[in-house]
Amino acid sequence: MAKKPGTNPKGEFAFFNVVYEDGSQRSNRRVPSELLGGLDGDEPARNFIREQDREIAEKSGRPALEIERIERVGAKKK
Repeated sequence: MAKKPGTNPKGEFAFFNVVYEDGSQRSNRRVPSELLGGLDGDEPARNFIREQDREIAEKSGRPALEIERIERVGAKKK
């Protein structure tokens, strides 16, 4: 059943593209917005995504990849 327009809360998550050391990329990884901001900026997103990757690696039996960089989706590049 379709939802009524405007019923999804906006700004609940921030989205990040993650590039790993082997050159692979995962797009639109969701991070709760309440973790971000303040003096640390987007650094808590890296820790949150690293923890997600660790859990996924445990379930799949593969080693977790090291994150090279993260970029917020829609942010202007420096």
